[in-house]
Amino acid sequence: MNRLAVFLATAGGAGYVPVAPGTAGSAVGVLLYLLTWKWTLTGQFALLLAISVLGVWASHQAARHFGREDPGPVVIDEVAGQLLTLICAGGSAMTLVLGFLLFRALDIVKPWPARRFEDLPGGLGIMADDLMAGFYGRAILMAAASLAPAWF
Repeated sequence: MNRLAVFLATAGGAGYVPVAPGTAGSAVGVLLYLLTWKWTLTGQFALLLAISVLGVWASHQAARHFGREDPGPVVIDEVAGQLLTLICAGGSAMTLVLGFLLFRALDIVKPWPARRFEDLPGGLGIMADDLMAGFYGRAILMAAASLAPAWF
């Protein structure tokens, strides 16, 4: 079971990328979105919910495995946050690039209350701050699309 948790938590090994593993996790989120962007809103939210629930469990187990609270190779949180940023945003190149960059910036900066969510216990703390960053990214992406719809 530990192997499965680590495999999921590292997004199939993407978290082992030696430079910027969080960016690699976000890239997995973009790829997953590209495979599912034509799904219904319900389908996309169901996928996000499944990844989030599995991510809490897997990241908790992986943190024990790696012996650290929020180990670098654990990137399932970036996958979930990136998906939340892009959910039902369409498949244009502008949407994907802007959504990717927004999420990465917000994940690094962690605006309030995202940084506080890191204090939650175990896998919940690992996942919650990135989901909050994804929520902010989604809100900004929606605002940008409504202000400049021709770009999206």
